Amino acid sequence: MYTKLKTALINLAKVNGLLESEVNITAKILTPKEAIGETERKDFPLLQGKEFLIQADFKNALGQAFTDAPSNFKGKLKKILELKLTDNNDRALFIATLNAVMRYVDAADKTIHCKNNEPELCAKEIARIIVDNYGTDVNVGIIGFQPAIIDNFSKSLPDQNIKVTDLDKDNINNTRYGVLIWDGRKMAEELFKTCDVILATGSTVVNDSLSQLISLSDKYQRPLYLYGTTIAGTSKILNLERLCFQSS
Repeated sequence: MYTKLKTALINLAKVNGLLESEVNITAKILTPKEAIGETERKDFPLLQGKEFLIQADFKNALGQAFTDAPSNFKGKLKKILELKLTDNNDRALFIATLNAVMRYVDAADKTIHCKNNEPELCAKEIARIIVDNYGTDVNVGIIGFQPAIIDNFSKSLPDQNIKVTDLDKDNINNTRYGVLIWDGRKMAEELFKTCDVILATGSTVVNDSLSQLISLSDKYQRPLYLYGTTIAGTSKILNLERLCFQSS
């Protein structure tokens, strides 16, 4: 998968004459306020210091990526293309840059995270669309602890119809919004077996679990939706369904 993403970025750079340009990529770690603004809900992982949002700037076009291994970077695009993509740090820099470059050449949009009350509005819209399309008896699997999304689904569906996996040990085996959080390292396949629709955080492209999710979606014939800004460029390249309504 990463070979395909890197090849796509190389081709974009070549076609648009960017590969050998002197333009620098600047990637920086955003503060929670810069990333998400002021929110009433305080249990977003970003606000708990569990994850970070990095932002790449390519000719004033911005791309972002969520990660638990943030870093800063300043250098040419070809240096990003030399990254091995074998850890979360490299993958986050690459994905943020991919989003920024694709934004610059108008190949992707909605690459900037929503702020303030917008995450709540987005979560409400995501839940509405899934329930409208699949009915009030749908079993929804959510990959990644996103409190606003889980809470909005819990207002529309019985708790037993919602299953959530996460990688954070502080969430695993605890109940959040009436839903028991499963261990994402062990229960991914069970989620696809038992749910009708899967909704996954776009940061799965950074933590190297997206390939498994795509494979499981094909194996069990379950629709897979990705949400968030991290997946902006990847969703275009891999033709994945993306739900992201308040980003810019």
